[in-house]
Amino acid sequence: MAARRRFGRVRKLPSGRFQARYHGPDGQDRPAPYTFATKTDANVWLADKELEIRRGDWLDPAGAMIPLREFAAAWIVERPNLRPRTVELYEGLLRLHIAPQLGRLGLGDLTPARVRSWRKERLDDGVGPVTVAKAYRLLKTVMATAVEDGLIRRNPCQIKGAGTEASPERRTATLAEVFAIADAIQPRYRALVLLAAFGTLRWGELMGLRRLDVDLDERTVRIERAVQQVKGKQIVSTPKTAAGRRVIAIPEVIVPELRSHLTEFAEPGPDGRVFIGPKGATPTRTNFHTVWRQAATAAGVPELHFHDLRHTGATLAATTGASLRELMERLGHASPRAAMIYQHATRERDHALAAALDALAQAYLRERPQADERARDGHDDAEMAS
Repeated sequence: MAARRRFGRVRKLPSGRFQARYHGPDGQDRPAPYTFATKTDANVWLADKELEIRRGDWLDPAGAMIPLREFAAAWIVERPNLRPRTVELYEGLLRLHIAPQLGRLGLGDLTPARVRSWRKERLDDGVGPVTVAKAYRLLKTVMATAVEDGLIRRNPCQIKGAGTEASPERRTATLAEVFAIADAIQPRYRALVLLAAFGTLRWGELMGLRRLDVDLDERTVRIERAVQQVKGKQIVSTPKTAAGRRVIAIPEVIVPELRSHLTEFAEPGPDGRVFIGPKGATPTRTNFHTVWRQAATAAGVPELHFHDLRHTGATLAATTGASLRELMERLGHASPRAAMIYQHATRERDHALAAALDALAQAYLRERPQADERARDGHDDAEMAS
């Protein structure tokens, strides 16, 4: 027979152990999730539950039983303003790196020890540190929402620094290497190389450029959109931060190159795409990789990545004396808070930066040995699958 007490009740089971039950704030009769060896232990547990209710700190145990896979999937769907590329990233991290090991566990079953074990297993299985850091950061954010929703009491992700990605040192090209690649690459991509380096633009920003974004008289390029590859499809979107939408000044040295490119290779019309493949499609990173690798190898820098051109441009700009604020605006690389700080750099100063870059490039072109003939003249405009 159950022993009566002021809050809840305890009864002895046929096994000799003790069961505790109580009425929650929602009026439902709730048993303890486990039994107790002694009646005293059961009463202590009930006393803790009573205190939680009085403090308004009681959690519905049903919430802690929600499977992580289910909660995380709903979290991704319900998250406001996620960009398609980010949704794809989160879904992949959940499917490949979180759900297989942790997905069936209830939210309340995830402990700091279990999370540490999961992270170690991922690294031991050969998953890259950057990917593991991304997966951990996603898990920590999802569990933080579970805490906010009152489903669990504490976030089990407590590993200091586990969500930090150790970025590898970016390769910086020299001016000679930039022009060597521009000379070696297919002519329709020569301007792409030069604008990536001297304009410090991302691949997606370059692919998003339209003719109306390029003002050669003012020597400016406006970044209003970017192309993203999502689930095999190319999607045109706006920059993800205010700092990403910007106008940059370009060096005089690449103006003739851009003018020639717009005449020969760009899509017709004011809204025509600046960079297209031989068949008229917007190039993808995958298809362009072969073209890039051939040119980089021919230029003697096979290890150089296309994105390294952006880093090169930023480094060159820094050598001209650009301040951190000016560099951040030119790169369009800032958090929302940083955007407010850096977005007010003057356009006159940006033109001065472009002029300084121009002086560097012009000096190199005057001094470099003259090739027997321009590499671009000897290139066939080979078909590139696009």
